[in-house]
Amino acid sequence: MTAVSGGGASTYLVLEDGRDFRGAPYGALGQTVGEAVFNTGMTGYQETLTDPSYHRQVVVMTAPHIGNTGVNDEDPESRRIWVAGYVVRDPARRASSWRAQRGLDEELAGSGVVGIRGVDTRALTRHLRERGAMRCGIGPDPDAVLAAVLASPPMAGADLAREVSTPATYVVPAVGETRYRVAALDLGIKTSTPRHLAAVGCEVHVLPATATADDLLATDPDGVFFSNGPGDPAATPYAVRALRGVLGARPVFGICLGHQMLGRALGFDTYKLGYGHRGVNQPVQERATGRVHITSHNHGFAVDAPVDTVLDSPYGRVEVSHVGLNDGVVEGLRCLDLPAFSVQYHPEAAPGPHDATGLFGAFTDLMAGGPA
Repeated sequence: MTAVSGGGASTYLVLEDGRDFRGAPYGALGQTVGEAVFNTGMTGYQETLTDPSYHRQVVVMTAPHIGNTGVNDEDPESRRIWVAGYVVRDPARRASSWRAQRGLDEELAGSGVVGIRGVDTRALTRHLRERGAMRCGIGPDPDAVLAAVLASPPMAGADLAREVSTPATYVVPAVGETRYRVAALDLGIKTSTPRHLAAVGCEVHVLPATATADDLLATDPDGVFFSNGPGDPAATPYAVRALRGVLGARPVFGICLGHQMLGRALGFDTYKLGYGHRGVNQPVQERATGRVHITSHNHGFAVDAPVDTVLDSPYGRVEVSHVGLNDGVVEGLRCLDLPAFSVQYHPEAAPGPHDATGLFGAFTDLMAGGPA
């Protein structure tokens, strides 16, 4: 077990393989379970906490100092914190940003998020890298936590998009002149995404995750967008059906879970990664140009498609457009015979990096009749 940093009662993080880490409570008191994953970003913890793609996950921050800039009401990426638990090594004792409205510990406690501090997050991350993402729990009694962890459902097979999606359609108006109307399927969309689309002249109609192709097309869109979101893509067949229903009828752009939906709609499988990609420092190469973007990621599943060949699908030819340079994972797909493309990463990338924000402009070009 690791040493406790600071005073207070002990609490434990327990992994499903039996390894445990002792620390002190951080945030709300109590017990929680979820999938243990790690985020390699050195900033953007508020955006991480409020990203719906982290639903039912216990997030380990690899950066040692978290909470330095506090919390404000301008940076959240959704209506609430979604993480199931939060693990940090050395939280800030006070916020130092002029934008801060309260401390991170206060925000977590007020949102009922159980966390732990004083954990050797380097050792924990190495354990997850070597053995893979696994279920875990946080609580004061390690035996009770382990029992709860072993009784909890795995992430594989989890249909979570409908749990985080908007309950009703809403509209984000374009900034300035409305050039295009976009129907966006909310599988766990982040606030920044409609804002980026609005900034390039799109009026965005955001629909619930279970909306059908007919529902999407009923908005009379110039293009259809499929968002990021949590869970196993193989457990989200309703979104695949919706995507197949609009392929060829309108230009399509998907990110993250939306990318996996396009892959499955085209006939490819998806699979669970050993420990996923999560952070704001992931290098991705565009295969056509060789250009490398540093990108923001949050995914534990990937599309299974061969990289070095043009692929045949029920919807025509497809190619892998982007690959991850750390492990060769498929990071983008492009249809060659109809207007559709996707990327595994997050071009809205709040809080950054912003190498890939041009993809929103590429989507408008596609809606204007240009190539994917």
